[in-house]
Formats: sequence, C-alpha cells, structure tokens
Amino acid sequence: MGQKAVRMVNQSEDMHLVAGFNPSVTDLNPQIYDLNEDVKIYNKLTDINVVADIWIDFSIPSAVFENTKFAIEHGIRPVIGTSGMSEEQTNELKRLADNSNLGGIIASNFGLSAVLMMKFAQVAAKYFAESEIVEKHHEDKIDAPSGTALNTARLIYEARGHDQKQHSSKDPLNTRGGDYHGIKIHALRLPGFVADEEVIFGGVGETLTISQSTTDRESFMTGVKLAIHEVMKSDHLVIGLEQII
Repeated sequence: MGQKAVRMVNQSEDMHLVAGFNPSVTDLNPQIYDLNEDVKIYNKLTDINVVADIWIDFSIPSAVFENTKFAIEHGIRPVIGTSGMSEEQTNELKRLADNSNLGGIIASNFGLSAVLMMKFAQVAAKYFAESEIVEKHHEDKIDAPSGTALNTARLIYEARGHDQKQHSSKDPLNTRGGDYHGIKIHALRLPGFVADEEVIFGGVGETLTISQSTTDRESFMTGVKLAIHEVMKSDHLVIGLEQII
C-alpha cells in the first residue's frame, strides 16, 4: 500500500512527494528506492523535519497512533489507512486535530465499493433487525476483525440505536464469531483474498446480502486521492471515508 501511495503521488500533477518514513530502513538515500534525490528519507520519527501538507500512513496498528499524533502535532494533515486503533485512540486523535482546526481522515477502507457497501448496510439496518458480517482478507493481515467490518457494525448499530437480539449463548467452540452490540462478525484469513466483505440481513421469509470484493490494492488509491483533496479543505478530522462521499 505504501508503494502504491508513493506511485499515486508521483503520478499526480498537483502533488509532490517531500519525504518518506520507515523505521525498518537503514539506507537513507532516496535514490535507492527509486525516488527523486530531493525526497528526504527518515527511519526515526523524532528526526523528521520537513514542511508538508499531508501525512499518508499505511503502516501497522502498533505504530499508527504515535505516527498520526506526531503528524497532527506538527501541523500535517493525516490521511490514515491503517486499521487496528482503539476507539479511545481515534477519539484522542480527533480531539487533537479538531483543537488545532486541522483537517484529516482515519478510514478503515479507501475502496469506494467498500465505502458504498457500508453506506448501503446502514440504510438496510433500519429495515432489518438482524444481520451478520463476514470479512475475508489475505493471510498476512495482522488485525481482526478488519476495520471495515468493525466500522460496518458500528454504522448498523447507530442506525438501529439498540443492541441486536441474541438467540443462543451456547457456543463452546466460539463458532458464532465476534460480537459488536449483538452483531456477529466472522473473520477469514486465507491466501487468495485481498479484501472482501459481505453483510447478510435476515428478516421473516427473506434475506438481503450486500457484498464487495477487492482484487487489486490499486483500487484504494482513488479513495486516497479523494481524501487528500477533501482534508485540505477541512478543519477537523473525520472517521470513515463514508463521511465525505
């Protein structure tokens, strides 16, 4: 994702890459990474000293909170695609950004199909009292459930305004999945997937399935580019790409 974001920025006429940060690299020569010689490379957060408008982050859950906090404290608008932060952490980052009148976004998914799926699920939740979520990702995804699945469940819960009814508590093998206010979430981690999700609503005599499939991570860059332009016009941090489309 980081490589695709770099390529997207370099191919955009109205964007210019000024720096890259990766704590795992040892060589700080940008040309080693096929970048222009004026791009600064950092491997320590505290060493970063650059003027920038946007901080794009597709790192890992254990690092993204401190990265985003650093960006906000230095007046750089965050565009965050890393999932796995707690609600307390995202609320803290929103408070920091809003207090500084700084635009930004934390999105569980930048794929337009996934974002529209979440919006459609929120509408359907008003008419179906029960639903479950199945999310499918590649075997190397660190966190579960995915941020997209968790955000989908949150939107469904907010649309209903109450916990979903539970029919049975007998599940010795924990086959019923995770639980978000009664909404069950099932996470698959298998080779062959990039990022898929389906939301299944059940009613008397009928079911409704809303699903989306991502086959190439390049699709996320459309949402990232959209988010970058939107946060430049904003004075607060939003949670979810669905808030701006």
